[in-house]
Amino acid sequence: MAKILFVSSEVHPLSKTGGLADVSASLPQALAELGHEVRILTPAYGDTLERLGAVPERSDWRDPVAGTTTRLRETALPDIEVPVWLLDAPGFSDRSGNPYLDAQGRPHPDNAERFDLLARTATAIAGGLGGLGWQPELIHCNDWQTGLVPVRMLQHRIPGATVFTIHNLAYQGLFPASAFGSLDLPQWLWTMDGLEFHGQLSFMKGGVGFADRLTTVSPTYAQEIRTPAHGWGLEGLLNRRAAELTGILNGIDHRFWDPSSDAFLPAHYDVRDLRGKAANKRRLQAELGLSQDPKAPLLGFISRLADQKGVDLLLEAIGDLLEQDLQIAVLGRGEAAYERALQRLASNHPDRIAVRIGFDEGLAHRVEAGADMLLMPSRFEPCGLNQLYSLRYGTVPVVRAVGGLADSVVDATPAHLESGRATGVTFQDATGSALLEAVQRALALYTQPELWRRLQRNGMRQDFTWQRSAARYGEVYEEALAERRRI
Repeated sequence: MAKILFVSSEVHPLSKTGGLADVSASLPQALAELGHEVRILTPAYGDTLERLGAVPERSDWRDPVAGTTTRLRETALPDIEVPVWLLDAPGFSDRSGNPYLDAQGRPHPDNAERFDLLARTATAIAGGLGGLGWQPELIHCNDWQTGLVPVRMLQHRIPGATVFTIHNLAYQGLFPASAFGSLDLPQWLWTMDGLEFHGQLSFMKGGVGFADRLTTVSPTYAQEIRTPAHGWGLEGLLNRRAAELTGILNGIDHRFWDPSSDAFLPAHYDVRDLRGKAANKRRLQAELGLSQDPKAPLLGFISRLADQKGVDLLLEAIGDLLEQDLQIAVLGRGEAAYERALQRLASNHPDRIAVRIGFDEGLAHRVEAGADMLLMPSRFEPCGLNQLYSLRYGTVPVVRAVGGLADSVVDATPAHLESGRATGVTFQDATGSALLEAVQRALALYTQPELWRRLQRNGMRQDFTWQRSAARYGEVYEEALAERRRI
């Protein structure tokens, strides 16, 4: 078993913009339950500190690059045993709102300096600084915001191992060449084999190029990112490092995502007794102002409103979808054009389309429980969590067969229905017509109550707990530590 520092730019419920926050709360706990000694390091954003109130200070030191005092505060997450260290420093604790964007939706101009500070702090902890009395053997880094951790570890000759997880390769942490000079990095790193990426500084390339081991969040995505279609220009490097790359499907925390005990739900149910699901549907229709029609299929869409998520495919298909007797509930935020288009549709069809712009944890749970189907027409999807929640909640996922969606949803073909393996409906082409055809297939199944119940129960019986995935991470850690010992 290993001493692990888990570093992430967001951890639910302290901060959240997407699935990374959920993973960063539940995976460390699963690792601890396997016997690893884990600490979480994450920034102390202004909103986080305001929500927590007084948080005890654990350590402080003067950062030589920023020339400012860095403080670590220690807290804990609800029902999670792993200690959380909050990095309290200018650039983090004096700002509220989105962790990465300003009020106008633009990246903060000092994001490179901010997240390099996170990397330097992780490296300092690994080097035994700060008076913490605890030193990790391995640092688990997550996405571009932690991409300079392996680089700083190498620069300062810290012997600990590093594992870098790619949650979404499309977000690479690219900065102007001038940022390289401001970070006090060795000049030899400004090369094609270092951090330079088409004339820019790439944090993601730092993690991909210098970590001892690489993981990503599903086996299929691990293959996809080695191709020009999904590699975002890093496919060559990823192919060179293919032997060190492992795809591990994310899990979900069944303590928080369980329809038999979910505190956000008005009615509970389980795989043996699904009657509570109908009650959740009625309450959700009332909450969203939809027609109180128990027979109308209710389709959920919970997502960032971005091109990646196939929002344009939904908009392309929605006219034909509304010719069917169905309802649609949308929860998300993102690109302004998509927000406006969806709000116009809801205004024109208030009894059939409900749109809620923003993030609402409780409503997300109620949509998962109250909807009959969940739409995920993603252009690419490293793992996806909502389809895993949907399976757990007896809500049949209708997904494009990419990344983790392909790894977690079994299409309801006649053969799969006959064998009892079917758990949802999948489609291949990134078009509105392909999405429409998939929904029509799902609607045909919905009209057959006995078959539909079987499909729901197949999904609810799937095991997507973190225990199996955490054990696989443990194997990767051992490989990284063995490699470091050989070095």
